Amino acid sequence: MSRLNRKDLGLLALRVATGGVLVAHGTQKLFGWFGGGGLDATAQAMEHMGFTPGRQSALAAGVGEAGGGALLALGLATPAAGAAAAGTMVGAISVHRPNGFFAMGGGYEYPAFLGVSAAFLGIAGPGRYSLDHLTRHWFNRTAYVFIAFAASAVAATAVVASRTAPVPPVAAPDAREEEGGDEDGGGDLAGV
Repeated sequence: MSRLNRKDLGLLALRVATGGVLVAHGTQKLFGWFGGGGLDATAQAMEHMGFTPGRQSALAAGVGEAGGGALLALGLATPAAGAAAAGTMVGAISVHRPNGFFAMGGGYEYPAFLGVSAAFLGIAGPGRYSLDHLTRHWFNRTAYVFIAFAASAVAATAVVASRTAPVPPVAAPDAREEEGGDEDGGGDLAGV
C-alpha cells in the first residue's frame, strides 16, 4: 500500500468515526434517537444553559452536529462540514468550561476533541475516498476553507457572547420536607 493510500484510508477512518459520533449526538437532540431527549427536551435544556431562544438553539446545535457529521463522514463539502461541527462544539465547550478540562468531572474534554477533529478534517480535506474527490472537489476548494471557518468563528462567537447566565437546577423536594421538614427544619439542600 502506498503512503498516499495509507493517508487516504486514515482520513476515511477518522472522517467516519468523527462524523458518526457527531451524527449520533445531533440526532439525539433532533429526534430523540439513541436515548436522546428530542427537540423539545433539548430546547428546554438549551434555555436552562442560557442559550435563547431554546428551540432555535437546539435546532442549530442538532443540525450542526448531525449535518456536519454526516457531511464529514461522506467527505462532502468537507471545509463547511468541519467548520459547522467545530463551531457547534464551541458552544458545548462554553457550557462545560466551568467544570475544567476532563470529561470525568463534567469538563470540556470531549466536545473539544470532537471540535478539533472536525476542524482538522475541514482543513486537511477528505482524502481520495470521499464524495468531494468524486465531484472533483467542487465543494472542497481552498477558498472555502477560509470562508467556512471565518463564518463559523463569527457565528460561534456571537452565540457564546449572547449566552445568558445558566438557570440553576431546581432541587426536587425531599420526602421529609413534604411531611413537615426534617429534624432541623432546613430540608435537604444537597441537590441545589
